[in-house]
Amino acid sequence: MDVDPTYFKERKDKAKVIYNTQREIYCPYFQAKVTLNSDGFHHLQFSARREREKKAQLLKFSLLPLALDIIRKTGTIQEYRKLLTPIGKPSVRDGAIPMKEVEYWGLVAIVREGNVKVRVVLRRVGTGNVTFWSVMPDAKFKNGKQKLASDGIEDE
Repeated sequence: MDVDPTYFKERKDKAKVIYNTQREIYCPYFQAKVTLNSDGFHHLQFSARREREKKAQLLKFSLLPLALDIIRKTGTIQEYRKLLTPIGKPSVRDGAIPMKEVEYWGLVAIVREGNVKVRVVLRRVGTGNVTFWSVMPDAKFKNGKQKLASDGIEDE
C-alpha cells in the first residue's frame, strides 16, 4: 500500500517543526542537555545511507513527540553500547574512513496510558554532545496493536 505524497509531506513537515523548535532538551539521567541536530532527523528518514520505507518514516515521525517527552523525564537507561565505528567521509588519498568511539543509550518507556512501548536512542560520537539518534516502537505490532507481554512474562 502506497503512502499519499501530500499526507507524507504534511506529517514530515509537522515532525520537522516539532524537532526544530527545540535544539536541546534537558535530560535528568545525564543532568545535561541532549542535542537535537540534523543527523538525528536525517536518521528518522534514512538508515545505512538508504531511505527508509515511507510507512516506517511516518511511524517514526508520529513517535517523535513521545520520544522528546521521554528524554525530558528519564532517570534511567535500559541499554548502553560503546563501539568503534567509521564516521565521516573516505579520505581522498587512500579511501580510509576515520574510526571513532561511539556510545549509544537506549531509553524505553511505556506511554499513552500504557498502550505503547517506545525506545529512544541517544548517541555520542567521541567526546561530543549526547544527541538524539532515533525512536521506534519497542515491540512488534500485531493486528494494529502492540504486544507488550503475555501472561508468562518470565518466559519472554
